[in-house]
Amino acid sequence: MPAVSPNHYWISSPPLPYCQGTGQRRINGKAQALVILPKANAGAALPLASQNASITALSYSRKDSIAVSHISQSPLLTDALACWYKADAPDASNILGGALNSQLPHHYLGGEHCHGVSTGDVFENEQFLVLVTGAPRFAGEVSTHPAQTFADTYSKRGEKVLDGITGVFSVCLVDKQADTVVAANDRFGQHPIYYAVMPNDAGIAVASSASATLAHPALERELTAQGIYDYVYFHMVPSPVSVYRGLSKLPGAHCLRFANGQLNTHCYWVPKFSEKASAPEQKLCEELKHWLRESTRKAGAEGENVGAFLSGGLDSSTVVGMLSEIRDDTARAFSIGFSAEGYDEMAFARITAKHFGVELNEYYVTPEDVVEALPLVATSYDEPFGNSSALPAYFCAKTAKEAGIELLLAGDGGDEFFAGNERYAKQQVFEYYQNIPGFLRSGLLEPLVKALPNALPLVSKAGSYIDQANTPLPDRMQSYNFLHRHSAREIFTDDFVSEINTEAPIALQREIYQRPEPATLQNRMLYLDWQYTLADNDLRKVSHMCALAGVRVSYPMLDDELVNFSLSIPSKMKLAKGELRRFYKNALRGWLPDATINKSKQGFGLPFGVWMREHQPLRDMAYDNLLSLKKRGYLRPEFIDKTIELHRSGHASYYGELVWILTVFELWVAAHQE
Repeated sequence: MPAVSPNHYWISSPPLPYCQGTGQRRINGKAQALVILPKANAGAALPLASQNASITALSYSRKDSIAVSHISQSPLLTDALACWYKADAPDASNILGGALNSQLPHHYLGGEHCHGVSTGDVFENEQFLVLVTGAPRFAGEVSTHPAQTFADTYSKRGEKVLDGITGVFSVCLVDKQADTVVAANDRFGQHPIYYAVMPNDAGIAVASSASATLAHPALERELTAQGIYDYVYFHMVPSPVSVYRGLSKLPGAHCLRFANGQLNTHCYWVPKFSEKASAPEQKLCEELKHWLRESTRKAGAEGENVGAFLSGGLDSSTVVGMLSEIRDDTARAFSIGFSAEGYDEMAFARITAKHFGVELNEYYVTPEDVVEALPLVATSYDEPFGNSSALPAYFCAKTAKEAGIELLLAGDGGDEFFAGNERYAKQQVFEYYQNIPGFLRSGLLEPLVKALPNALPLVSKAGSYIDQANTPLPDRMQSYNFLHRHSAREIFTDDFVSEINTEAPIALQREIYQRPEPATLQNRMLYLDWQYTLADNDLRKVSHMCALAGVRVSYPMLDDELVNFSLSIPSKMKLAKGELRRFYKNALRGWLPDATINKSKQGFGLPFGVWMREHQPLRDMAYDNLLSLKKRGYLRPEFIDKTIELHRSGHASYYGELVWILTVFELWVAAHQE
């Protein structure tokens, strides 16, 4: 899309009375007009959005403001593929090419009954059509033509080809002779795969995004109550569920097979954790530093216009430190700050930058930034995504882009591989209770606590501890979830509740938690977080915000050899006596600043709830969206009213998070469903 000035917008409807028409274009055969909105009429969110998105419909929301009712994103800087098999549609190649929504050039293959397009490598012969994104490694080696290599290996080994593939990738193969489609993604789902079987089993659509999959005219964009419930439960919609009826997405390390109208999926890689150290700890510490350096180098540290995210925590500081040692010139890092007590970590970022001699680029996010950017960030995702740190991640990536950076290195993954999340230590404390003989627990301790007055603080805490300790994992990890503390009927309408299974989210977590065998309690928690915290949340957040800002991103901590090394570290070394990341910290002590080693984990947390109470435009935007959400029939109006009142009455931080995820959802629904 051509550059658009801050108050210029593309609209699909005729220009409004107060708009000046200045140009025309066609998108998917539909005419659009470029109009200029007088700044007095433009809503607060529009100027920034106009630089990155096509606003295809506008309407009044208040007396003198305009609300975005649909945003069609400008192409993103992202790898993508799409394939329709036995799913013919008029003008399929043009539809698929536009649906990729990528700035990168793409290649079209296929013909009768089979259409494929990819920004990556492609291959086609009489038997196979293969689409690949990313850089898969075959037996550890990078192929110059991965699509053909995949086809050749598949012809010999079938789906076992995936046993020998590592790296970051997605692939879709059509075996035209066997009437079969196979699609898979990398171990952590860095390259997503969505899929939908056509009505009446007529064929299948596979793509890198929900929008590209649903571009087929036979598929409906109908939301499901279960997908919405899962969003409120997790603040995102985890794989394999999607928010759309009939649409699913592959979790990381999964493969789908569609043959003779039948669909099957399976997990092709499950980690094998070791509880026996392969070497003395000092030797393992040296190996860790070696693999950290190698993974940072392979992630692109030696390239041109490379920078790194820097929060001041262990992982981002490690990546920045390795980047500074690998590069001959001064490394560049990018940090986000907040002028809000308890949220700003810029001091730690500065400590790391000074320690390694890094050029630090700082950006302080303001409430005005949130008002301006939230509609863009919320609506840019294919599905509702409620992680509030997406917004600071966007501004960090945007700052890097404006500074000439083309590739950012991110530290995501270290906590999930080396036991750095607080909940791991907390769950270990609950497990101590299970070491007490059962007859003492049930015959003495629990009756005693129940007999004492619960009003006493110590008794109340003891009762809570016992209740949680008696709840098995992984259920216990969700004990503080808002939807476990309130009945679904308090929150959602009766019609909505009749369509959902409130046990579905935790049932899926139980299945994933039990998947690795053998594995300690700690390693099962790590593996569970690989999907829910890493693949479906943090990676989706950072990757998409970087694509939106126009920079590429790479994750050194997700390097396959570094991950394999982490599997060799016994649980008792990763987390010892409640000390998170003990092994990792010992290995890097003296190399990282002491302040970095000793700081508690925080991240890019956004003070949204606090700012809402202080900043009226932000509060008005959020409350207006909640009032609009009341009309959709998903949530009880009285619950939304109560949420607003509780936020106003002093629970700014706790209920601010709930207000955020509901505001994001309303913005997303308004843009994608109207």
